Amino acid sequence: MADTPDYPALVLRRGEERRLRAGHLWVFSNEVDVARTPLTAFAPGQPVWIVDAAGKPLGTGYVNPSTLIAARLVDRAGHALDRSLVVHRLKVALALRERLYPEPWYRLVFGESDGLPGLTVERFGDVVVAQATTAGMDRLRDEVTAAILKVLSPAALMWKNDSGARAIEGLGESVELVHGRLDGPTVAREGGLDFLCDLREGQKTGWFYDQRANRDRLAPYVKGARVLDVFSYLGGWGLRAAGFGAAEVDCVDVSARAVDGIRANIARNGFGDRARAHAADAFEFLRSARAERRKWDVVILDPPAFVKRKKDFKEGSLAYRRLNELGMQVLERDGILVTCSCSHHMPREALVDGLQAGARHLDRQVQLLEPLSQSPDHPVHPAIPETDYLKGVIARVLPA
Repeated sequence: MADTPDYPALVLRRGEERRLRAGHLWVFSNEVDVARTPLTAFAPGQPVWIVDAAGKPLGTGYVNPSTLIAARLVDRAGHALDRSLVVHRLKVALALRERLYPEPWYRLVFGESDGLPGLTVERFGDVVVAQATTAGMDRLRDEVTAAILKVLSPAALMWKNDSGARAIEGLGESVELVHGRLDGPTVAREGGLDFLCDLREGQKTGWFYDQRANRDRLAPYVKGARVLDVFSYLGGWGLRAAGFGAAEVDCVDVSARAVDGIRANIARNGFGDRARAHAADAFEFLRSARAERRKWDVVILDPPAFVKRKKDFKEGSLAYRRLNELGMQVLERDGILVTCSCSHHMPREALVDGLQAGARHLDRQVQLLEPLSQSPDHPVHPAIPETDYLKGVIARVLPA
């Protein structure tokens, strides 16, 4: 066909195409027939045809010869990896978000789940932040930039390529404004509140949209309550609780920059009479609160990933259990504990098992009220378990 892209072939070993045919998008290095197509023959990020051992094309994608995930399938129909394809994928992703949200504050592209492996795109009103975490997507940066400008017409577009995942792909880190102007902090709007975000220096891509649907569910638990928000970052959980009528809110984060951000967001939303920010290590703050016999009606624990790799599971799962025990020890007798994990390698069952073990150790009983998972602007790809990473529970904690 005339429009078939002229890409070299990456040939898989016999039988190794099954997972791709079942829906997955990754090719591991040991699945490549290196006798026929040596990985060393490819440049990082180079577009390829991925074909099975019989030579039948599975689709177009890109390759990185120096990583465990040697290739990612992008288009099963075999279209070229270009601006036109990215525009189409952006429009499909946008159609979902516009059904979900009345305003443009959301994650627009969630990598593999939106058919653009290695790409994250977030909207902050008329400001867009993009991040490429793979060599293949980094190579497509100009095409992605052009596609975003065409589909969204933002006032500003920033590439925030400072993720640690880039080092695995042999990529450097950078933060670059490629379109428009960005003066000072940007606003993330959620639940009728405004949160000031530092897109250049802030964590990840500036805001944690993945927890929005879970924060929306706080309303029946926090009205009139004293709320503790640990690992608060910019106060998302705590100030949403204040917005739902919490009587008192304490937000804790170890980062002085984050605490300054929390205080700015407290002032911006008019919660100065009910909310406070504390710069402290989460575990030390909880231990001190326990020693001082301070109590809250609702405790929210939203830590960073304690289990970043499978080999970290034992140590990380113990950290989650210890954190939950400390959280339960500063709860009132009939209190609500919100606990989360963003570790893909920490199964939901393991999180709940640790919570139950901690409760029994403290002679408490736990009622699981609601399961928590990532917001729908972070859709799960059913063939790729790695896209289902966020889990948590809202639990009631009672004396045994």
